[in-house]
Amino acid sequence: MDNEASIIDSSPLFDLRSRIRVRATPREVYAVVSDLTRSGEWSPECRGGEWVSGSPSTVGAVFRGENLRGEEVVGWAPLVRGTWHTEARVVAADPGRTFRWMMLTHARDAQESVWGFDIEESESDTSWLIHHFRMGKATAGIHKIVEDLDEESRKRFVSDWTAKLEQDLDDTLRRVKTVVESS
Repeated sequence: MDNEASIIDSSPLFDLRSRIRVRATPREVYAVVSDLTRSGEWSPECRGGEWVSGSPSTVGAVFRGENLRGEEVVGWAPLVRGTWHTEARVVAADPGRTFRWMMLTHARDAQESVWGFDIEESESDTSWLIHHFRMGKATAGIHKIVEDLDEESRKRFVSDWTAKLEQDLDDTLRRVKTVVESS
């Protein structure tokens, strides 16, 4: 590549959010979204996992997730397919208000990749559930995905991945709503 900056050097690379109203109190919603072992009930790719250090669902705790991605997800891009594992550290845990986790490298170093839920009380025992994702600097995984792509393909990847993430946020919210409202 020449001296021009790549789209991959943009910061933030991704900064997305979506929201939905849920017929439950903020604490009822929080009980579901802060239990990452249940993520298989609502996540498009995470099938669940286990807490590997710290007290579950508390700041500093580390969760090892098992993930599954099909061939059709941004099918042209050189993504990890099938089953793979990730680790994340809880960075915010305020019952009834917010729960956030930061993705870690394989060496458990922090990355600027944070997923989270914020919950706002609404009227009549309902809550607003906001799901968000922010990646400041590109993660090691993103760099690996795009390392052999030219700049036009990198731009296409960021665009297609943004659309995938937006759909994931919306799908997750709908699934969380169903889980919470049916309990």
